[in-house]
Amino acid sequence: MNITIIGTGYVGLVSGTCFAEFGVNVICVDKDLKKIKNLRNGIIPIYEPGLNELVKKNISQKRLSFETDLKKSLKNTSAIFIAVGTPSKKSDGHADLSYVYEVAEEIARNLKEYAVVVNKSTVPVGTGQKVYDIIKKINPKLDFDVASNPEFLREGSAINDFMRPDRVVIGCKSEKAKNILRELYRPLYLLETPIIFTQRETAELIKYAANSFLAAKITFINEVSDLCEKVGANVSDVSIGIGLDGRIGKKFLHPGPGYGGSCFPKDTLAMVRTAQEAKSPLGLIEHVVKSNNERKKRMHKRVLSAVAKIKEKKIISILGLTFKPNTDDMRDSPSLDIIPALLKNNCFLKVFDPEGMNEAKLCFKDYSKKIKWCKDSYEACEDSNALVILTEWNQFRALDLKRLKKKLKTPIIIDLRNIYNPTELKNMGFEYYSLGRSIV
Repeated sequence: MNITIIGTGYVGLVSGTCFAEFGVNVICVDKDLKKIKNLRNGIIPIYEPGLNELVKKNISQKRLSFETDLKKSLKNTSAIFIAVGTPSKKSDGHADLSYVYEVAEEIARNLKEYAVVVNKSTVPVGTGQKVYDIIKKINPKLDFDVASNPEFLREGSAINDFMRPDRVVIGCKSEKAKNILRELYRPLYLLETPIIFTQRETAELIKYAANSFLAAKITFINEVSDLCEKVGANVSDVSIGIGLDGRIGKKFLHPGPGYGGSCFPKDTLAMVRTAQEAKSPLGLIEHVVKSNNERKKRMHKRVLSAVAKIKEKKIISILGLTFKPNTDDMRDSPSLDIIPALLKNNCFLKVFDPEGMNEAKLCFKDYSKKIKWCKDSYEACEDSNALVILTEWNQFRALDLKRLKKKLKTPIIIDLRNIYNPTELKNMGFEYYSLGRSIV
């Protein structure tokens, strides 16, 4: 089978590469000539574990190719996946669908024979119908279908998520489209992966509902964490106690400085706007958005409180800049709120992240004189008044604490991911602060 992926961002590149690994012939299309040249040479624009090797492998085996010419790429294709960005609009928080609609217009002008046009991008309910209407208006004689096939990829584990998904959701109307997409995902039958066929609108809503629910779990445990601090309870034990209930589940019950990334912030906003427009508001998700934003904005106060007794200019070490480990993604990362707030309170920062340094330098270019970019965790902690752990990279979980204590000017750790044992660090002589846990 031949398919075309339009857009070589995170979703498009991962999906195209994994389909090629299934044995499908994939052409990935993008207007960015430099990006396409790099991809042809196996140079990928994002950090995702295992992706670089998989791209090179499928290029060499001639199942994966990259083009800028859409018309050429649509010849003999069975399915066309739209995988372009749908960022939040600054005006109202709704998803910006201009790229999706622009691609729909180009497909209408260049497609000559039947294919299934598949929205892989995360889009609000009703987008599939609008894409259909755009193509039909420009090319009324064209035989085609439009389907929705939302992605459920987690940054840092996207390849496994695609190859071994919990489920595949496909929203389409015709049997012809259903058969093509069923054949495309046939390799997953061996794993007995549930493939759910629904209406387009249902498939579109499933993606937003899933991410909104997960964001709500994160917000819930963060608020419970604050309560634990007030009443002397331990949020780690609370998480275990409720997570063992099969109706709740243990995932996404770890307190932190707030969720970020490319999905949860924009998808919860879009869900809220969709519900408001439908005059069926989702008060719970509205609160999730508000609570998460407020949490990220006030996290710096925990750091300032921990170092309040230090009278000289405060030097703070920051470990972790990306919104989560195993990615270089800085989008809506808590560090984007915490770092500027600390700098405005006359702190000097020494920072390190295993993969996010280049992206972070762009985000904090206006603060370059107040930040030292370090080569590793220990350089970052040299002569600092305190260490703040912002992202739970694995290499931060097993730091040499004795060496760390010697490096720090004052042995203060503010652990915003709860990756260390409070009692153990207290016994080693650290002044240790975490979320929702007391030292016993």
